[in-house]
Amino acid sequence: MKNWQGQLFPIILVILLAGLSFWLQSVVNTDEARRDGSQRHDPDAIAENFTVRRFDASGQVRYRLTAPWLEHFPDDDSSELRSPTLIHFPQDRPPLTFSADNALVSSQGETIFLWDNVNIVRAATAERPELRARMPDLTVQPDLGTAFTSSPIEITQGQSWAKGIGAHLDNNTSTLVLQSQVTGVYIRPGQTP
Repeated sequence: MKNWQGQLFPIILVILLAGLSFWLQSVVNTDEARRDGSQRHDPDAIAENFTVRRFDASGQVRYRLTAPWLEHFPDDDSSELRSPTLIHFPQDRPPLTFSADNALVSSQGETIFLWDNVNIVRAATAERPELRARMPDLTVQPDLGTAFTSSPIEITQGQSWAKGIGAHLDNNTSTLVLQSQVTGVYIRPGQTP
């Protein structure tokens, strides 16, 4: 009769070595994936005092984005800005200026998220005084000419003022709609309160 236990030892040893080889290969592949930087959110480019302009089909400047500091991140192709200023130049209307302490710009620039001390200023015209709005954050879609927030907002225009929670701005139609809890005072230009 043959000793089957003696034949079993080499088979178990081969199975054990195969298992250790697969485990070692998976450990090596995992380390390689971590070293390529794709799992980190580290900047690959930094720019100081930059300006970006977007033009319409006729060659007129549609909007201009400036900031003293920009960091670009390759993992999601986004950019973070410090002290950004976005000026939207609608046709036949005064420019609209957005500013904040910080901003995050999406990969194609279609969305700009502003936060910390966000201000909107519409320049005065002969018919209307300057309009100012303040809020903690704002999402701007410059190519669409729209912006929105769900945060508290305060608006002043001359001696008139309004407050509310949430707002939607459409610069194409020159409308600013407050969403809820709206209070305010309207004083016709030229009149005293």
